[in-house]
Amino acid sequence: MDHADKGYDYPDLRAFLRERGIVPRIARRGIERSDRLGRHRWVVERTVSWLNGFRRLRRRYERKPEHFLAFTGIAAALICHRRLTK
Repeated sequence: MDHADKGYDYPDLRAFLRERGIVPRIARRGIERSDRLGRHRWVVERTVSWLNGFRRLRRRYERKPEHFLAFTGIAAALICHRRLTK
């Protein structure tokens, strides 16, 4: 299940997610409070913070998206390795 704040509350986006079989959890603008979504969003923010620890990813130096994706994969593998060997 995806979690998003009110900035992503658009019918087109909800339809896009449902077409791909994703059940969105998006706070509705003007109706629902978004503070309950914080319980789930911190996982994503923490992961992005870990990835920002790799300088090459912080500023995207690579011109080809394939190279950037490869470095992101390497960074994710290193993060997992570090977490598992603690």
